[in-house]
Amino acid sequence: MAKRDYYEVLGVPKNADENEIKKAFRNLARQFHPDVNKSPDAVEKFKEINEAYQILSDQQKRAAYDQFGHAGIDPNSFNYQDMGGFGGFGDIFGDILSDFFGGGGSGGQRRGPKRGADLRYDLEITFEEAVFGCDKNITIQKSTRCTTCSGSGAEAGSSRKQCPVCKGRGSISLAQGFFSIQRTCHQCQGEGEIIDKPCQSCKGSGRIKHSQKIDVKIPPGVETGSKLKLAGEGEPGEKGGPNGSLYIFLSVGKHDFFERIGDDIICEKNITFPLAAIGGEVEVPTLKGVVKIKIPEGTQTGKIFRLRGYGVKSLRGGQGDQLVKIFVRTPTELNARQRELLMMLAEEDPESKATGIGSGKSFFDKVKKALGG
Repeated sequence: MAKRDYYEVLGVPKNADENEIKKAFRNLARQFHPDVNKSPDAVEKFKEINEAYQILSDQQKRAAYDQFGHAGIDPNSFNYQDMGGFGGFGDIFGDILSDFFGGGGSGGQRRGPKRGADLRYDLEITFEEAVFGCDKNITIQKSTRCTTCSGSGAEAGSSRKQCPVCKGRGSISLAQGFFSIQRTCHQCQGEGEIIDKPCQSCKGSGRIKHSQKIDVKIPPGVETGSKLKLAGEGEPGEKGGPNGSLYIFLSVGKHDFFERIGDDIICEKNITFPLAAIGGEVEVPTLKGVVKIKIPEGTQTGKIFRLRGYGVKSLRGGQGDQLVKIFVRTPTELNARQRELLMMLAEEDPESKATGIGSGKSFFDKVKKALGG
């Protein structure tokens, strides 16, 4: 029986790239794997798919096939019984076999140096500390070598022994159908050794938790959600591996007077009606101290004044501003003199008359005189 065209077997065009060929092979291999597909021709179909992939995934073999067809392929180049990777394609077959064995197909070597785990610490700071930066001293719980067993994990007088499951190899072989793969030993987790009598202090881990104080420098401009990384301050590594990192997640408290939006500081300032009407100066609190701002004549509620450079120093560079929103306060309790002045205002009706009757003076001039200005 004549062999089918390899491109037809995988269902790809002749100009398919490496990724297209690998994707097609992966899908077909899963579909026709003999341990999944119980049809009588599944094994032969699977071999045909693998043969096509071996040729088309190799640049030299593919070039020979494209030029001479099946005649340009050495029939002895195929190896269906290579249990370590099925013809040199262990990377992709490892992924396929993992579907049937319930895990990765890698294994066979003991674990080497391993990076320590990262730690997280949640830190709350005040509004002012976030704006100007600060230094904090925190206490974290982290692991250190157990002093009872000197980090071995074994009880005094006992020691580690060879794993009876993997015989010290750190891996075990699993067979399924006509495939065989190696996986990390579940008994010793790839160590090749087990602890017969675990240390009572560390429960066999070789480590115990302890408290450690760490100085943390908070830069100016941070906000809720900011994250600081302290490299090397996490859990210690294993077998000479590097330490993990400590990540500090910041939460900023609220302020009684100020509100932050981006790098700007927002506040509200109440002023009296006369001040809004005739103008003047008013003191405004800032995070740098009290400053005076000029209130123009006829200022309305909602007017916003900008104080340049009085905001937050940005982590990206630059400086925010402080925005002051004005609210004109309406008096609720009036004495006789105040009532008289307001009556004068009502009589003048500034929306229809710009000057006082017969006086030649503006309404604002008359109010200033009445107030002793």
